[in-house]
Amino acid sequence: MPRDPLIGLVGKPSAGKSSTLNSLTDASSKVGNFPFTTIDPQRAIGYLQIDCACTRYNLTDKCKPNYGSCDNGRRSVPIELLDVAGLVPGAHEGKGLGNKFLDDLRHADALIHVVDASGTTDAEGKVTRGYDPSVDIAWLRSEIVAWIRGNLMTKWGSIKRRHIAVKATAVETLQNQFSGYGSTSAVVARTLDKLGLKEPLEEWSDETIDRVVNAFADEKFPTVIALNKIDHPDADKNIAKIAKQQDPNSIVLCSAISEIFLRKMAKQGYIRYTEGSEFVDTREDLIADGDPDGGGLKELDEKNRNRIENLKDMVLYRFGSTGVVHVLTKAAEILGLVPVFPVRNIATFGSGGVGEGMGSNKGVFRDCVLVKKGSTVGDVARKVMGDAPIAYIEGAGGLRVAEDQLVAVGKNDILSFKVGK
Repeated sequence: MPRDPLIGLVGKPSAGKSSTLNSLTDASSKVGNFPFTTIDPQRAIGYLQIDCACTRYNLTDKCKPNYGSCDNGRRSVPIELLDVAGLVPGAHEGKGLGNKFLDDLRHADALIHVVDASGTTDAEGKVTRGYDPSVDIAWLRSEIVAWIRGNLMTKWGSIKRRHIAVKATAVETLQNQFSGYGSTSAVVARTLDKLGLKEPLEEWSDETIDRVVNAFADEKFPTVIALNKIDHPDADKNIAKIAKQQDPNSIVLCSAISEIFLRKMAKQGYIRYTEGSEFVDTREDLIADGDPDGGGLKELDEKNRNRIENLKDMVLYRFGSTGVVHVLTKAAEILGLVPVFPVRNIATFGSGGVGEGMGSNKGVFRDCVLVKKGSTVGDVARKVMGDAPIAYIEGAGGLRVAEDQLVAVGKNDILSFKVGK
């Protein structure tokens, strides 16, 4: 069965990876039956924000997710995160926790590389000033490429001989070698298609192999660069340099510590704040806007009032948000994740039977699953129903859909599975 998408967080010590992970997995603002789950010491559940299907049918007031939350059509969907610890120079040679780091890394479908944009920590995470964080970005990629290339080249001679003997295609031969990185034949095929190589595999030069390995690393480990600590005075020049070197669509500016602070203050009743928003309201703000009770918020002391005002100026007003929520959104975007809403009753979008009407207090669109781009209706059926025999599948409007049809946002993304032989 198709497995759930897994997003890995990587970063050197003191870059803010733990703060970013904590801010992505904070369940304090979620409502309903939402279990915050730490799967093991390295895995946890984060929350991806999407546009819920309930908005298409004006059912936002009846949307009651089994997991996560839906606030006026903005839905938080659970997604699994992996804390990939042990990034140090020379990881591919086994330095530090290198072997474990790379072994954990291979399970991820995409990476979030948390980078200290302030330049106040060196390559080993020790306090410094004036460090160039663009080095960290190049260094992670070089570790991944060196790891893959090293494993491939140690047995390249025998790989070529077998390739010729069994008359395999390049995709078949490479997939045999790359399956250990969690690859699929589709990933290998996309890699080779992008390169457009003409020469047969047995004639590849070292330069061609390097091109293949680099292209495979890009395809298998698409990476979001989360430039953290953007409120530091030295961050601007580092961000400007990195923006010239990297694809701008892969970069997200963020301040994880600011997001954690705002959520903590909101939970304690000192401010009104929605995660990912650019707006923060204090008691004084609401009173100034005409609410004599100040929204029932507590009064801030001078220290926290000044901190919030500085945070507004240095982060929220300047960048539009703390950026943390957008980190996961960008990771889902580069993976092309599609939210699919399985329902039992295609007429009411509920989880009950035919007698369940639109006004049922059980709610609509109770479930949502995330599938990778290129997934079919059949893939979703196997993910949701497992090995249960499917008689037929209905889409929105009660129309039957074939298992080989693709799912996309707004197309075959509301499905009802009818069990039978």
